[in-house]
Amino acid sequence: MRIFDPHIHMTSRTTDDYERMAAAGVRAIVEPAFWLGQPRTSAASFTDYFDSLIGWEPFRAGQFGVRHHATIALNPKEANDPRCRKVLDLLPRYLDKDGVVAVGEIGYDSMTPEEDEAFAAQLALAVAHDLPALVHTPHRDKARGVERSLAVVREAGIEPGRVVVDHLNEVTVKLVRDTGCWLGFSIYPDTKMSPPRMVELLRAYGTERMLVNSAADWGRSDPLLTRATAEAMLLAGFNDDDVDRVLWRNPVEFYGQSGRLDLSDLADAAPPAGTFAGNSILRGGS
Repeated sequence: MRIFDPHIHMTSRTTDDYERMAAAGVRAIVEPAFWLGQPRTSAASFTDYFDSLIGWEPFRAGQFGVRHHATIALNPKEANDPRCRKVLDLLPRYLDKDGVVAVGEIGYDSMTPEEDEAFAAQLALAVAHDLPALVHTPHRDKARGVERSLAVVREAGIEPGRVVVDHLNEVTVKLVRDTGCWLGFSIYPDTKMSPPRMVELLRAYGTERMLVNSAADWGRSDPLLTRATAEAMLLAGFNDDDVDRVLWRNPVEFYGQSGRLDLSDLADAAPPAGTFAGNSILRGGS
């Protein structure tokens, strides 16, 4: 079984997680830029963070044969902080990088005017840089947030097939299904979606344009829930091809629209030797 996790925040995870993921069949991931849990105090802190997403994290993932790509953006929560607004001026520099396969996460947290402005500006950047867009939907008042997100996408003029609307559930899936956008679902231990609930949605709506991710981060989450969802699909009567479509071919198709998805020689790729900026994942010594 091969798995592509299209939304996971490995900056928040340990190297042991990469090892476990590789053993479970995870061969490729996309890590979206997101909120780190406490406010950043200046746009300069984003520069170091973005650099790590296109430098250190791909190196760390590669030590276990996992191919790492990133999406870059000013996240919705910090779009409300005036100290972070200059990040919008930094983005073009990073959106031209080879390992960046979309603009994201963008969208809404509290649905403020500041978030409206940042959302629209970054969809315009996605169009200008010919990149797909990863849209985060709010954790509160989700149905209204999804409706508002879809309206902004329409106004931006970006092709719906180049947009994934993420963190959907049973209430919001119908809102997105017939728009032409891709549908993203985050599988969590206690909140958002679970493997059994995801299986029921796949039964009801099919496997086309469906993306399943772990969205694992610094909170209560599990980077192996993509594998658990695949196993639940098989137990429910889906076949190997169905699983491969949802857990591999769909994310490849969506992010492949960037023209930057590099999965060449993945099965035979040896972990890179040496260090990154003088550092390795090794610890200990005599």
